[in-house]
Amino acid sequence: MSELALRLGRSVGWLSQVERGKSDISMSDLGRLAEVFEVPRGFFFVHDGAPDDERGYVVRAESRRVLGENSQGLTEELLSPDLGGEFEIFRSVFSAGAELEEFNQRETEEAGYVVSGNLDLWVGDRFFQVGPGDSFRFRNEPHRWRNSGDEAAVVIWVIAPPVY
Repeated sequence: MSELALRLGRSVGWLSQVERGKSDISMSDLGRLAEVFEVPRGFFFVHDGAPDDERGYVVRAESRRVLGENSQGLTEELLSPDLGGEFEIFRSVFSAGAELEEFNQRETEEAGYVVSGNLDLWVGDRFFQVGPGDSFRFRNEPHRWRNSGDEAAVVIWVIAPPVY
């Protein structure tokens, strides 16, 4: 266990707390764990409890897997039945005041549909304010976001290929 903690850059105590369900694991820690074991992040997210005839086809609202770190103002629910397809779909909730301050760039094509609230979105050197009913798409471009409103923004976000 000490070797794993060292490779993750975490203490043995922290790892033990995660193992016992006393602490939650962040997406960045989960990413490092996936790298250590040479598996995709999606390996850790399996929709269990679904009836056999629905597994891989349907995700019931009460069975969604929650991803993300609420402490950073973003939580995501996996809407895709799994992460084995060509794309992944999330219900992303951006808390009021939440912001991704640094640009993020991935080898992906991404699209979103704003269900409620407002979101400031930077794609490369372009700035957009998007609100309910608006949608967007970008491919392999640096991007960042901010919810400058006083209510949560809910966006259905699609990413291809899957990054989790």
